[in-house]
Amino acid sequence: MKRRNFIKTGALASAGLAASGSIFGKRIAEAPQKGLRAGIIGLDTSHATAFAKALNQDHAPAEFGGYKIVAAFPQGSKDIESSTARAPAYIEEVKKLGVEIVDTIAELLEKTDVIFLESNDGRVHLEQAIPVFKAGKTMFIDKPLAGSLADAFAIAQAAKDFKQPLFSTSSLRYMTNMDDIVKNQTAGRIVGAEVYGPCPLEATHPDFFWYGIHGVEALFTVMGTGCKTVSRVHAPDADVAVGIWEGNRTGTFRGMRTGKMYSYGGNAFGEKAILPLGDYNGYDPLLKEIIKYFQTGISPVAADETLEIFTFMEAADESKRRDGTAVSMDETKQKALAQIRKIW
Repeated sequence: MKRRNFIKTGALASAGLAASGSIFGKRIAEAPQKGLRAGIIGLDTSHATAFAKALNQDHAPAEFGGYKIVAAFPQGSKDIESSTARAPAYIEEVKKLGVEIVDTIAELLEKTDVIFLESNDGRVHLEQAIPVFKAGKTMFIDKPLAGSLADAFAIAQAAKDFKQPLFSTSSLRYMTNMDDIVKNQTAGRIVGAEVYGPCPLEATHPDFFWYGIHGVEALFTVMGTGCKTVSRVHAPDADVAVGIWEGNRTGTFRGMRTGKMYSYGGNAFGEKAILPLGDYNGYDPLLKEIIKYFQTGISPVAADETLEIFTFMEAADESKRRDGTAVSMDETKQKALAQIRKIW
């Protein structure tokens, strides 16, 4: 190769602009323009690698807006073995996608414009979110929003104090039939719903926060806000939580820990029809909503709804402690508000 061509090719590659996207067979992520540089906090969940693969792929869909993951701060959980054991492999996986691994959140914020907070451990989310809010970076916070209801309210308050938007949700909000049921109202007015999903327990988190959040998110997507009380039946292999909404509408979540437990589904009971919620629809529908959020700064899910979802889950825990007695959502909320940690 002529020296001039070699220098030209090397310069292009070092700038991330090689036309083929590779040099000497090694894939190089195309450098995004400022404003489209995304960062990840926490590499202890498959969500982080899934988003990196989707955004950093060659010829990514136009709906992804040109955003690329350029850097990641890997620290997620410090003591949950199921999370910490996965982190080394996930670090290597994103590095192959052209993602730079940094040592601090401060360094991450210098190199990025928007943030995916992906730490699998909700207990660290408040501390990790504060510097992002302070920096004025738009951030998506993956499930669970927090490791306690008090911290969930604290994150929401911090977002408000720093005048930042707040978006946190499960991908189960985007099951295949949700739009028809919720937006197009094909079932008519919803009078009730039942949802099922996996609910393995993690001792460091309230019971539904760790994995039951997926099914509860789907339940609220159909039912909306306005839940008044929650009662729960607990057994070693399953939980059933029943919420009573305004207008005496009922919503039920069945969390499974045995059998074909890693399944999602349910039904919406409407005035016109009873319709299935459909199937899990992968990460892309959620990722497209996150990109719109990054572009507009407008969350597709109101913070009040997210907080009500977490209040429901905490009330279900309190009902378990009270042997299945119905627990007031308002009582649960007020107790959490009195426990907020304000660390900013």
